[in-house]
Formats: sequence, C-alpha cells, structure tokens
Amino acid sequence: MSSIVIIGLQWGDEGKGKIVDSLTQRSDAVVRFQGGHNAGHTITVDGKQHILHLLPSGVLHEKVVCLIANGVVVSPRALLHEVQELTETGIDIRSRLYLSAACPLVLECHRLLDEAREAYSGTRAIGTTANGIGPAYEDKIARRALRVADLSDKTNFKSRLKSLFEYHNFILKHYYRYRTADFQEEYDFIKDHRDEILPWLSIIPEQLRRLRDQAANILFEGAQGVLLDVDHGTYPYVTSSNTIAGNVTCGTGIPLQAIDCVLGVAKAYVTRVGNGPFPTELHDEVGKHLSVQGHETGATTGRARRCGWFDAVALRQSIQINGVSNLCLTKIDVLTGLDSLRICVRYANHDNPFNNPLADYQPEYIELPGWTQSIRGVRSYEDLPTAAQRYVEQIEAIIGIPIDIISTGPGREENIVRSFLF
Repeated sequence: MSSIVIIGLQWGDEGKGKIVDSLTQRSDAVVRFQGGHNAGHTITVDGKQHILHLLPSGVLHEKVVCLIANGVVVSPRALLHEVQELTETGIDIRSRLYLSAACPLVLECHRLLDEAREAYSGTRAIGTTANGIGPAYEDKIARRALRVADLSDKTNFKSRLKSLFEYHNFILKHYYRYRTADFQEEYDFIKDHRDEILPWLSIIPEQLRRLRDQAANILFEGAQGVLLDVDHGTYPYVTSSNTIAGNVTCGTGIPLQAIDCVLGVAKAYVTRVGNGPFPTELHDEVGKHLSVQGHETGATTGRARRCGWFDAVALRQSIQINGVSNLCLTKIDVLTGLDSLRICVRYANHDNPFNNPLADYQPEYIELPGWTQSIRGVRSYEDLPTAAQRYVEQIEAIIGIPIDIISTGPGREENIVRSFLF
C-alpha cells in the first residue's frame, strides 16, 4: 500500500495529468483534492487528446476508483458535461465516480462575479479563468455556500439558492454595473439534473479509510501549481485555493501520517498563464521556440502561455515548502534544437524568491550546451544525448533530489522511469 501526492511545482501546466495517468496503471484510486474546473489536465492516449477539468486524471483507466474530495469546488454543469464527453468516447465513469457531499457548488452568479471583477480591475486584473472559482471559495469561507449535499434538500434548496443569487446580483448590479445571474435558469438546470449527481455522493474520508484498510495504492492529485498557492505563491496573482501538498489532509480528510511520498512535477522550462511576476520569461526566438514546440496554450482558456528558462531558485522553494521527495521532469523533448540552455540559479537582488512578488527579480544563469537529436518517446536514460543527460544531472545537483521520471513526449508511454514509486 502506498499513498502518493502529485503536485505541480511551478505555475501550473507542468504535465501533472499525464503523470497521474501514467502512475494510475499501478493504482487503485485517484483523488482530486483542491481547485475546480479552472484546471486543465491534458492526457494523450493512442494519439487522442483527453482534456479533463474536474475529474481526476486517472479516469481513463477503467478499473480505477475516482474520488472528488471536499477541497474541490464543483460546477454541476461542468461536471455533467465532462462526464458526458467521456461517456460519448466509450469511457464509463458513472459507476466508479465518488463526489464529496461537502464540495461547495460553483454557480452562475459566481462566474459572473469573476467576469465582472476582471473587467472592473482593468490593467490590475489577475488573469483568472473567469469560471467562478474564487467567488465560490469566498462563499465557502463566509459559510454561505451551497454544497453538493444540499442538492438532496428539495424542501429548502430553492429558497437558499434564491437568497444566494439575490446577494450576489445586488453586488453585480449596483457595484460592478454588470449583468445579473438568472436564478430561475440555474434552479431549473439543477432541478432537472440533480438526480444524475446524487448517486455519486460519498463521505470521502470514510471511503479513503476503507481503501487504506484494503492496502490500496492511492494517488492524490492537485491542480494548478505551488507558485499559484493562495498563501505561498506570487500573491495576488494566484489561484483561490492551497495547491501545496499540505492541503491534501484538509482537502480529503486523510491523516498526515498516511502520506508516503510527495512527487513534484516540473517542466524542463517554465510557463505561466495570466498576469504576475515571471523572472525568467523570454520574449525572443527561444521563447517562441518553447511556445510553438511545446504547444503552449491553456487547456482551460486557450490563452497563450508565457515561456521562460528553467528557474531552479523558485523550484527549490517549492520543494522545501512541500517536502518533495521525488521529481518528475516533463517536456524535455521541447528543448531539442536549441543551441544552448540556461538554468536560473540565483536572483541578483533577492535571496528569497517571491518574498515580494512585485519586486524586479534579476535572474542569474548558468549555461549548458543544447542538442539537436530528437528524443521524442525515448524510454531509456542511456539513449538520451549526452547534453540532455547533463541538463538533467545539473538540475538534480542544484535542487538536491532525484529526478525519477523524465517525460519525453505527450503520449502515455513516452517516459523514462528511473525509479518506480509504487
């Protein structure tokens, strides 16, 4: 039995979905512990792309149990749409999906609030996905949220939903001068579809206890990345939840001592969607190479991702905060064709990364030779070009933990596995 937490160590989009999918082959259950449908996890199987937002990335393995825990905020529309899309491709998820009764609901009033705030902020906009995730978490903390369990309360749900819409519509109309949310349309949708959702309700902590009693292998999957954590990221340009490994206990109810390993996932370069500091960002031909060869557009928003050199300073902080014991390096194949490569090893004017997110961080680099030989799909470390091996080993030396998995392409099997975690 093993319980492994998988988290992104940068600003999200590190390729966590593919790694979760790969490790699920040795797993019995996959648990999503935070975030909402602002996540975008792309998995390529037999040349076909599957983009997941709410469902755990292990869902493509037909015998694996998939759990959405209480730390996730859930849009009924997004969840049903995603389940339907998978069903149409022949993937049965309905019989093995479990949804925490304690998940707060993401509703249309939340989405419009997200839109209105971004429009109102102008040049100070954070760059959210505008899916309503932040406002839904706000309602949770303010103790006014409707939760998945409330869908079964046919006596009081309508009046509570109406009250919530009236509260948010007042702000939308009178403060933001924005359009309001249609309560009746939202209520009718939920009334028509709640019987599809209610069979998935579960008490996730109890289910996890049973799985552990059965000596099951369990993966805990986060969304976004450590540098977007609401407490430890580049605030205020962050997401609305705690993305760090420590949130697994809050977001699922599993005890700390049950976690055996924290696997961090990082790209062989760095990307960021939305606004905020990015010390190693590139605006030259190398940045264009990374963007084009890495197909760097957001899976949720379709926005172009900002690209830059590998930042070992920020990565060390992410590793320290999360107690990362093992690392997966993704998209190293994207670097093929570059004459030389750079790794940021310090900031000239700051010792601690992002202690002031609005500061002008000045990166200092070491330079390594590049390679021209294609490494797409390479499965053996010894088959990598010498320069690629040197790049991997230099990163290991800087960060002080082993790189156990190296992703050499988007496909499920395009990995070099140097150590098995299960």
